[in-house]
Amino acid sequence: MSSTVATTNQISQRISNLAESATLAMAAKAREYRSQGIEVIALSLGEPDFKTPAHICEGAKNAIDEGKYFSYPPVNGYLDLREAICAKLLKENSVEYAPDQIVVSNGAKQSIANAMYSLVDPGDEVIVYTPYWVSYAAIVQLAEGVPVYLEGGIDNDFKASAQQLEAAITPKTKVVIYSSPSNPTGSVFTRQEMAEIAAVLSRHPDIYVIADEIYEHINYTGEHVSMASFPEMYDQTITVNGFAKGFAMTGWRVGYIAAPKWIAKACSKMQGQITSANCSIAQRAALTALNEDLGPTFAMADEYLRRRDLVMGLLGEIPGIRTLLPQGAFYFFPDVSEYFGKSDGTTSIQNSDDFCMYILDEAHVALVTGAAFGAPNCVRISYAASEENLRKAISQMKEVLARLS
Repeated sequence: MSSTVATTNQISQRISNLAESATLAMAAKAREYRSQGIEVIALSLGEPDFKTPAHICEGAKNAIDEGKYFSYPPVNGYLDLREAICAKLLKENSVEYAPDQIVVSNGAKQSIANAMYSLVDPGDEVIVYTPYWVSYAAIVQLAEGVPVYLEGGIDNDFKASAQQLEAAITPKTKVVIYSSPSNPTGSVFTRQEMAEIAAVLSRHPDIYVIADEIYEHINYTGEHVSMASFPEMYDQTITVNGFAKGFAMTGWRVGYIAAPKWIAKACSKMQGQITSANCSIAQRAALTALNEDLGPTFAMADEYLRRRDLVMGLLGEIPGIRTLLPQGAFYFFPDVSEYFGKSDGTTSIQNSDDFCMYILDEAHVALVTGAAFGAPNCVRISYAASEENLRKAISQMKEVLARLS
């Protein structure tokens, strides 16, 4: 009788060497507790706690009722959606694109992967601004590239300087990737900082930038600056965006790139061989999101800002938590290294992994270790949760951390 269970040595090296997503791993551990009847407050996933606005849902329902959207869509997305994305980019980002420069994908994560696989050959170096979103490094490794980490520390608002970028460039550098507003730090590059980065990269026309702008609408600075809006960087920039965060559409899985035509064509080719087009009905919902009322998006951003200020005050009451005031997204990324080496008599905290597990086991609050983001002294706390849960979670954290000495 043949076995239905694959042995470890049958798994490819690329998968064997691939780290599991830390955010998903922590969510799985939290689900284990819930299955035992233990309430866990999840501050680990980067997911809005709002429902998708009603008018967007109606757009999807209307598309179903029309009965015209049950065939395979074009691989790069419906033309009218790509036209709407172009209009959005011109109006909001001051960048002009044609529809054949847009590729709609199954979430911004696929958009990033498409671009990375289309540009990176084995051995090419990819400069990754650190702290980074957990999947950046994994996607680089799957593309057989070499991640080069550009560290922005807490003393510099987690933003590496243009001088650091210049020093990290080598003849093997092919791609630079960053997010602004940042996941996990909430930091936002200013126009001056972006101009300095653009000045460096424009001197290296064979290096391409993947600019992750998925948190664009959750920005408290009053200005979002797109790398592609600098004329000298237009031909070197792949802008990644989507509908998950600003429109509370995580489960709809709609992301997109805007890029030079030859890169867009390559990404469409890649996508055509892996997943093909994004879901037809999800695309109609996305079209509604762009063409109709943005009021709910702005209201959600206002609520995130209120929660940010609340959480900043609550975290300030916990000794040993060193944090910055985030300027965007919906995360805090505090340095918790003051707790390393401490114990409650049973559990010892040696690193941020231990810290998160201690908080989960004792306070029943799920966070994410900063090691997953390239910053092992930190943890990520999502404030995309209700005020009640935020108050309760941080109170429970404060209580259990007080036991450590």
